[in-house]
Amino acid sequence: MSTIFRSRTSVVLVAFLAIAAFFLLTEHTAHVFGVLPYVLLLLCPLPHVFMHHGHDGHLSHDEEQHSGGDER
Repeated sequence: MSTIFRSRTSVVLVAFLAIAAFFLLTEHTAHVFGVLPYVLLLLCPLPHVFMHHGHDGHLSHDEEQHSGGDER
């Protein structure tokens, strides 16, 4: 069995947190969906930061081909 469920207190705590999360989500769904477009807009820059990780500087594909051909 998992280490979380070894004591009776932890089982009660997990059950309480699950019930509390359920009621928070059901009662505040309108608030969550109202903020969702702004959250999506704020998260847009994150993929740009992580997707450009593999680039070598700011060279374009043409500049990479020219620099690769001059080294022979």
